Amino acid sequence: MSAPHLRNPGADALRQEWDTVVDNELRLDRDAAARVVEALNADLSGLYILFNQLRKHYWTLEGREVRPVVEFLEDAADRLSEATDEIAIRVHALGGVPVNGPMGIRQHAPMGIEAADVYALRPSLENDLEAYAVLVAQLREHVALAQELGDETTVEILRGHLRTIEEDAHDVEKFLADDTLVRTDE
Repeated sequence: MSAPHLRNPGADALRQEWDTVVDNELRLDRDAAARVVEALNADLSGLYILFNQLRKHYWTLEGREVRPVVEFLEDAADRLSEATDEIAIRVHALGGVPVNGPMGIRQHAPMGIEAADVYALRPSLENDLEAYAVLVAQLREHVALAQELGDETTVEILRGHLRTIEEDAHDVEKFLADDTLVRTDE
């Protein structure tokens, strides 16, 4: 059975093509806005990738000691979802089209996508920590870019989410520092 295809509403319904930036109501120069939109779409891609990775781990982790990890993963994924919403809305306000599907995510991805396989607890968290590290470094660069371009609202948005992502990364580090995160067959 083949998957049904979504109907393309046609050219007359198209408001804006993907990967374009139009003039914005914020009075930010179109070229500056395009640079910020490109950066924010990379951030969105990374957030989507990490969100899906955390959800996968939430669904599949097993063992005696996973309860606090699973609770963290659920909450952390919720925080990433909130970040994607705020950043996507900002992309639209800047005249861009936010990353919104697999093609765009792959196009702007700052990191690889974890294989679909199911991993043990420690390797799963190590993969999560690596993804957090990529996002932290990228968000810091994009805060600096938005500052350079005079987009203070984007600076505020990114700084807020950067703090949250750094705190979550620190929590993952704490889980990994706990030597009991190994599966024993007792």
